Amino acid sequence: MSTVKIVLVAVVACIIGVGFAVFGWYRLDKEPSLELAFPFGAEKDSDRLDRLPELRLPDLQGQEIDASRWAGKVVLLNFWATWCPPCLRELPLFDELQRAHPDGRLQVVGIAIDKKEDVQRFLAEHPVGFPVLLGDTNAIEISRRLGNHVQGLPFTAIFDHHGQRVYGQIGEMTRTSLSEHLQPLLSQTKRSRSTAN
Repeated sequence: MSTVKIVLVAVVACIIGVGFAVFGWYRLDKEPSLELAFPFGAEKDSDRLDRLPELRLPDLQGQEIDASRWAGKVVLLNFWATWCPPCLRELPLFDELQRAHPDGRLQVVGIAIDKKEDVQRFLAEHPVGFPVLLGDTNAIEISRRLGNHVQGLPFTAIFDHHGQRVYGQIGEMTRTSLSEHLQPLLSQTKRSRSTAN
């Protein structure tokens, strides 16, 4: 079989796989969306997480990072992998977003569902200005409980400064979508901090 035919078969198989995943998600939730996005409370799992999970995952240096260090911030958790092209397209956008908010109101956190060596190699060439933690099967389960019903990548969950989950999306985030969901939360956090001072 020629290389072109192999590539064509692989592309068709991927398209069919994504189609089945979308169809399955639709059948399970009966709330279709082209983006596979959900507002707070849309999913029906009895074990869903409505708050920032109590994560304790290692960073690339092996130091365990606890999610409690992000208390009082708007948090964007992004589950990704080096072998996932949409994930890699998103990372510069998340990096830009983190660098645009040096005031500490926003914390972007990457959770790599990948081998440590692959993540280190990728980030050596494409550094980011936010923490990247190494996920395992527990992290995949957390993403499912946050709304990632098909356990696909990338998956992004957004939490307000009280730690309440307000949005999640399976698939690549856009600048417009990020702005739409983050700006109200960041404005709210700014007002809360002004009132406290």
